[in-house]
Amino acid sequence: MVMETVVGAADAIRGRSHVRPDIGIVLGTGLGALAGEIDVDSAIPYEEIPGFPRSTVESHAGRLILGRLEGVAVAAMEGRFHRYEGYSMQEVTLPVRVMKELGAGTLIVSNACGGMNPLWNEGDLVLISDHLNLMGDNPLVGPNVEQGPRFPDMSQPYDVGLREIAREEALRLAITLREGIYVAVAGPNLETAAEYRMLRWMGADTVGMSTVPEVIVARHAGMRVLGLSIISDMCLPDALQPVDVSRIIATAKKAEPELSRLVRAILARLAE
Repeated sequence: MVMETVVGAADAIRGRSHVRPDIGIVLGTGLGALAGEIDVDSAIPYEEIPGFPRSTVESHAGRLILGRLEGVAVAAMEGRFHRYEGYSMQEVTLPVRVMKELGAGTLIVSNACGGMNPLWNEGDLVLISDHLNLMGDNPLVGPNVEQGPRFPDMSQPYDVGLREIAREEALRLAITLREGIYVAVAGPNLETAAEYRMLRWMGADTVGMSTVPEVIVARHAGMRVLGLSIISDMCLPDALQPVDVSRIIATAKKAEPELSRLVRAILARLAE
């Protein structure tokens, strides 16, 4: 049933674009401006793609962009879906399976996150080295989808080679790039001081409400994955302040040009 929906969505997209993407990109909260840098072949609203959910988050435009960036054929999600919107994990991750069906072998996923490492700062970029899934669910629950094996290996969810390219390009561009572990929680509420303290004790550097489901499905489907975050607010339990979501979005937007520069540099390397 899942693959029928995936194939139907992919066929509909092929009917509206000549682009066959090599790389899929997921643009999270406050990070949609990179879509404006793509040489667009087609921009398809999610509601016009069979089987796609609709994004309900204010800062997510809700379009699939197909085109070229730094000479690379890409399919970019201008806004993602979340478990807290009421969607199932299978619905949240459907676009990743569709991008794979369209031909993408690599997924670049981005997000805005809370920073729990006291040595880092608001606005820093973070290269995701590993993750913790504390969402209480998994997109692979249920009958196995034929894109991958029943029990996919997750020893290296974030591709070693892609991470090395990201480090090299960040150094060349003089961009500060942290590296650490991301923990995904269900949301939509933000965490208490006690919860931040627990998550930090468990080894996490950053926290958010997305990304991990898409990464699990991408790895199940055999895709290489690169994960990048912007720290949009600091979540230090002993100095915790009330959070203004508009400020989180503004912080992500302020840091986005650096993220865009880095992603473009990485794509240029992959095009070589």
